[in-house]
Amino acid sequence: MRIQQCRESKFTLTSGPPGPKFQIQHNAPAIVFSAGGYTGTFFHDFNDGFIPLYIIVYSILYDQVPVLVISRARDWWIQRYADLLNVFSEHPIINLDNDTATHCFRSATVGLISHGFLTINPKMLKTPKTLPRFHAMLGKAFGQRETSQRFHLQRHHNDRPRLVFISRNVSVGRAILNQEEAMDLAERIGFEVIVYEPSSRTSLHAAYDLLNNSHAVVGVHGAALTHLLFMRPGAVFMQIVPLGTKWIAKWCYENPARAMGLQYIDYWITAEESSLAETYGKDNIVVKDPAGKIGRNWSVEFMKIYLKEQNVRLDLDRFSWFLKAAYDKAKKFMEKEG
Repeated sequence: MRIQQCRESKFTLTSGPPGPKFQIQHNAPAIVFSAGGYTGTFFHDFNDGFIPLYIIVYSILYDQVPVLVISRARDWWIQRYADLLNVFSEHPIINLDNDTATHCFRSATVGLISHGFLTINPKMLKTPKTLPRFHAMLGKAFGQRETSQRFHLQRHHNDRPRLVFISRNVSVGRAILNQEEAMDLAERIGFEVIVYEPSSRTSLHAAYDLLNNSHAVVGVHGAALTHLLFMRPGAVFMQIVPLGTKWIAKWCYENPARAMGLQYIDYWITAEESSLAETYGKDNIVVKDPAGKIGRNWSVEFMKIYLKEQNVRLDLDRFSWFLKAAYDKAKKFMEKEG
């Protein structure tokens, strides 16, 4: 199988002798895919990229070491995920955007396979794998190398379970407006609280170290909750679900969290806890009946309302009951697993 790049983002596949003479021979199969599209956000990097790549490696190519042939692989993206890409393949990456050679492979798989949002269906793989096994692979990539940017260089050693509070900026929506008060509440309940606001500059080794050595995570529905993949099975994962996001919260993070073996808790906010009540009025259908407002049309308009315009002010009395339940579970997990 030959891959000849004709021009940017386009290539041809040929088999057998016809065609231009190949310049580079590979004694391995190729996986050809794009790192463009929505990749660049943490959720889509894993949902659209690495989990589908994992599925390909352990289904079609389960007994082979492939060469990764990637289009639209920006330099910063390759650098950020280099350690993870090296776990998938020991071969050098071929970047179609700057490689003009003709390559010859034993075979080529073009495109990736998805089983759903952050999902691996072991029944569809030749060698059954699960999300906890994917987590173990992430440990090989991000959990081995020492780095000065790590949040914690050792495992937890005190008697307070560690809670990571995933923070969002008001400018991007779904921020917790009384986050400091909520964190103080968590500390009074008994947690050691660490605030974490990830960015594209955050070391993935540091992030993995923090999440993998914590006992509970809480955050508002959003891409940063993809960090659940870094958590140990058995840890506690609480998703704060804003108005109008119940279905997407379930598919994007509740189902994967349960598949990961996490102890899942969801906190569905009330209308009084949403900033939309101030913007539209609590009797407006936007607030009173988000499901009726959205219907089957999850449009850009509704995404803007429920994902961008909405922030959260937690009812701390109500929220405390959920935090206490999370604390009890996290405490038992800490006593068992350390």
